[in-house]
Amino acid sequence: MRNSGVYPDNFTYTFALKACAGLLDIQGGKEIHYWIDRNGIELDVFVGSALVDMYAKCGCMDEAQHVFDKMSHRNVVSWTAMISGYWQNGLASEAIRLFNEMRIAGVILDSVTLMNVLPACAHLAALQQGKVVHGCIIKNNFSGNVSVGTSLLDMYAKCRSFEDAQQLFDKMSERDVILWNAMIVGCAQNGDTDKALRLFHQMQLENVTPNLVTIVSVLPACAHLAALQQGKWMHAYIIRSGFESDVSVGNCLIDMYIKCGSVEVAGQLFERMSQRSVVSWTVMILGYGMHGQVEDALNLFSQMQQTGMKPDHVTFTAVLSACRHAGLLDKGRQYFDSMNQDYCVPPRMEHYACMVDLLGRAGHFDEAQDLMKKMPLQPDNNVLGALLGGCRIHHNVELAEHVSRQLFEIDPKNAGNYVLLSNIYAAAGQWHGVAKIRTLLKERGLKKIPGSSWIEIRNSVHAFLGGELDWADEASGVYA
Repeated sequence: MRNSGVYPDNFTYTFALKACAGLLDIQGGKEIHYWIDRNGIELDVFVGSALVDMYAKCGCMDEAQHVFDKMSHRNVVSWTAMISGYWQNGLASEAIRLFNEMRIAGVILDSVTLMNVLPACAHLAALQQGKVVHGCIIKNNFSGNVSVGTSLLDMYAKCRSFEDAQQLFDKMSERDVILWNAMIVGCAQNGDTDKALRLFHQMQLENVTPNLVTIVSVLPACAHLAALQQGKWMHAYIIRSGFESDVSVGNCLIDMYIKCGSVEVAGQLFERMSQRSVVSWTVMILGYGMHGQVEDALNLFSQMQQTGMKPDHVTFTAVLSACRHAGLLDKGRQYFDSMNQDYCVPPRMEHYACMVDLLGRAGHFDEAQDLMKKMPLQPDNNVLGALLGGCRIHHNVELAEHVSRQLFEIDPKNAGNYVLLSNIYAAAGQWHGVAKIRTLLKERGLKKIPGSSWIEIRNSVHAFLGGELDWADEASGVYA
């Protein structure tokens, strides 16, 4: 158009910028911005909003803010583009700040604005701010909008305000699969897995057809509850619905069978997969390690390497965990060293925790402490807890006291650390130490968390808790 001598107008620039935003073509967008400035084009609401949207979608929020600040007139599209940009680029607090500025400026809100600020509230678990947005939804008559309602329900669920989420869900006159998914995902992610399963069955009774998101949300709930019969029913439903070939569904099925104790079935599913992702390999390796089949786990890792699939940090966590379960110290050292050297995967805190646990179980306390000193970050409670576990095995009271002091500072509410130190004192016959820890627990108002388990009887999952005769005793009974 430019080469033929036709002079672009504001609408031309607007649509060209939208094309750049759709392609995430920042260089093309900057070139158009240059022509806008060179030709003295006014940043009206159309051109300005398109520039803001292009920069925001390309992740250039400083440039987007600069254009936004220069605009003489802004409409709801301009504000929403900025709010959406901040949220999508991981700046949730900035998105909320700008939304509040928008309200103060008296700009009339639309449904798109509200659906962009609610995920920011959910991400920050900003319940009170979310309720402010809910008030705006009611005031602007968007309560009946299914998309807005779904975003609002998702916000309440992620802020762990289940009563508000349930009330909102019950009031919705229309419930599509996305709304049901928001409720199921909210329950599953916040530990209410039993309710997630009940909702899954209820949505089918109301003739709402589940989709892939529903399936990959419900399967982890079965895995968490070790509800094998429920999981098998889900597997049958997946086959009937034609979802079995999806890689993410296959990964969830393998994980479910592993956590329900059916490792052999999980292995058969893995072998039948026509396509495998790094998650597929990792889940299976982790499963073998969890069930003590360490040789199978390490052999599978070797097969993964031979296929050319590059392991990620989670894969190495699974491999090191398998070595830890079997006490394979030399193998663990080998895999730990190869992470960065061979695969450019820098060790994370969980990898250091595995190695410290391996070294501690083997009694190599000097090497474990040297490794902790070389860490790029301060050891967290998992790394220190791993070392404390090694002290218990080898009755190293002096080091246990030193490690416990650090643990009590960074994780003062974890009663398990106090109990572990008390057990170390008891094994060494240092009853004054046991009494000291018992007093410390009482002063801080801490109690040992009882053990729990689940059992599936006639397709219903029942929870059991370990009863405690005394804070330092092992579980002495079960109560339904």
